[in-house]
Amino acid sequence: MSTETLEFQAEARQLLELMVHSIYSNKDIFLRELVSNASDALDKRRLAGLKDEALRADDLHIAIEADAEARTLTVRDNGIGMSRDELVELIGTIAKSGTAETLRRLKENKESAELIGQFGVGFYSVFMVADRTTLLTRKAGQETGVRWESTGDGTYTVETVENAPEGTSVCVHLRPADEEDALYDYTDERKIREIIKRYSDFISFPVRLGDETLNSMKALWARPRAEVSDEEYQEFYRHISHDWTDPLDIIQMRAEGTFEYEALLFLPSRAPHDLYQRDTRHGLQLYVKRVFILDNSRELLPDHLRFVKGVVDAADLSLNISREILQQDRHIQLIRRRLAKKVLASVKDLMNKDAEKYRTFWREFGPVVKEGLLDASEDHRAILDLASFTSTAGDEPTTLADYLARMPEGQDKIYFMTGQSRAQVENSPHLEAFRAKGYEVLLLTDQVDEIWAEAVPDYRDTEFRSVTRGVLDLPSEEEPSPEQADAYAAVLTWLNETLDDVKDVRLTTRLTSSPACLVSDTDGLTPALEKMYKAMGQGLSPVKRILELNPQHPLVSGLRTAHEQRSDDPALSETAELLYGTALLAEGGDLTDPARFAALLADHLSKTL
Repeated sequence: MSTETLEFQAEARQLLELMVHSIYSNKDIFLRELVSNASDALDKRRLAGLKDEALRADDLHIAIEADAEARTLTVRDNGIGMSRDELVELIGTIAKSGTAETLRRLKENKESAELIGQFGVGFYSVFMVADRTTLLTRKAGQETGVRWESTGDGTYTVETVENAPEGTSVCVHLRPADEEDALYDYTDERKIREIIKRYSDFISFPVRLGDETLNSMKALWARPRAEVSDEEYQEFYRHISHDWTDPLDIIQMRAEGTFEYEALLFLPSRAPHDLYQRDTRHGLQLYVKRVFILDNSRELLPDHLRFVKGVVDAADLSLNISREILQQDRHIQLIRRRLAKKVLASVKDLMNKDAEKYRTFWREFGPVVKEGLLDASEDHRAILDLASFTSTAGDEPTTLADYLARMPEGQDKIYFMTGQSRAQVENSPHLEAFRAKGYEVLLLTDQVDEIWAEAVPDYRDTEFRSVTRGVLDLPSEEEPSPEQADAYAAVLTWLNETLDDVKDVRLTTRLTSSPACLVSDTDGLTPALEKMYKAMGQGLSPVKRILELNPQHPLVSGLRTAHEQRSDDPALSETAELLYGTALLAEGGDLTDPARFAALLADHLSKTL
């Protein structure tokens, strides 16, 4: 039989050099690539058999043979096989895999090569572990086969072979094991099982080592929901999440048409301890045609759904893929949008059909989901539709839709107040007028509430409005009259001059029983936001706020009378300082000088005894 020696294409030689010396950090991947190529060949044989009965084959499978003495590992399939011309084209060139552009990406980003490529690129990975590789193949339906052999030095031989079996076998002549270089003994059956279980467990053809089938072939995401038991789903969830509690919900979806993918997602029932840690690894597992490609693929779901566990199996994803490319791939962006929409819709279904599971979900993950309100995404309306909040209407959380339904005649805004705890917010003087009017106020106590409430203007065309900002626009029978304004003008002017920590002092109808409260400008920072920005290292000048006084309160009216009678009394300035301090404490603020405040309070109290 004639043997021909050929040279690899120039880019292929460079790629071989990169493969062997610098790109792959995980040499186990060579076996994944060989099994993946074999699976593709079996898929093609199965499809060809549907069109031509002469090409049908029974018992399509992949066989692995390890010979420790000869230091060889062989991966054999009875798939479609290759002709001589196809073999030279696929292995001798990387034209099908992107040529120079692929090479450039591999040089710039080592992660790129950690992923499945087309036959040529994936096949090159054998030279990380091989001194020599021999490939024997015969295309189904043809009489003769071809043997290909190379040491990866830039040339290869091709020889026509009679009586070759249909399909393809790749015999890898292994280099000596060197664990310091992460070059393991790939004739070790335990190592072979480990690699197949990790990367190729869900391939739909059996992968055999002797009489043992190594892979489960149970890709749950590819099976109809009715054919899979809850126990199987729960076991798979535990396998991918390392969470031993059952998931709250199972989400399965399939997209067909111009771009095909399948997904199996799980909503956990409890938040992991590292959910809010910045460097936490999270994300879905990415498969291509049931071959494991990437763990923790953050690109498949937005960050506010980072708690979701599961897998995505893309049939038509670009095969030369990397984390860098994932961020820009339009198909990945499409998957991301669709998965996010499906997850949020599933949470909404829980809200409507299983209140207990929904309450568990929102307690564990509500603050994370609300982070999505800070992004320029399409999810704002969906998040607001499924969100729930505590409010002054009762002990049970409320949805925004229910809030709107309860709004009394005359109310045209969704009122809210942020704070560190429900008790602190609920006892705030700012709520007095709203209780008097029968207006419900949302009590927002998650840290993220301070930020999203700034970013989201309305819900169903109804404006969000903080009760601690700007001039109160509630209708009131107790509006300060012009005469009252004139009567308080002098004391207000004096208070503005006396209190350095306030921006302005004015009368208000916001209060019914408290003497005073502090409010921010309509566009000003709240105290919590100010603290947050300072904690992040952003230098901010102290934000002065507005002191509002209740003219109906005896302390305020008494201060006005005392100022009219003895404006030069030093004790009045101390009273003004105490008035400001009590307003600051009532909203959970921090006194600049607590010791001085305590001394002033003790002194004034002693004079009343």
